[in-house]
Amino acid sequence: MTTTSNNVHHGSCHCGAVRYRVEIDLSKPVIQCNCSICSRSGTLLAFVPESAFVLEKGEDNLTDYQFGKKVIHHLFCKTCGVRSFARGSGPNGPTVAINTRCLEDVDTTRLKVMHFDGKSR
Repeated sequence: MTTTSNNVHHGSCHCGAVRYRVEIDLSKPVIQCNCSICSRSGTLLAFVPESAFVLEKGEDNLTDYQFGKKVIHHLFCKTCGVRSFARGSGPNGPTVAINTRCLEDVDTTRLKVMHFDGKSR
């Protein structure tokens, strides 16, 4: 992971059992998906390569949930239930979907939002 300080953010679940840091460009739009899981959990997602993500704490506190094609690992904290990130595979290899609502120093009302029709896929 490179260390461009203005692009490095820390994230966590609600209880703090799961913590991570991620290098992410939040000047790009985040995705608000209307699929069955994203609409129910209210995520605002930004995707990064796996190399831009470091799980600092809580691997043993994560529970994996998969559905549909089972290509995305929807991970959530088994203590508080928050989905702060997910793991999957993108066109350029392993990727991590960051729930930007779980980034500690980010005001999500200031992010550009792109709507994605995941319900129809």
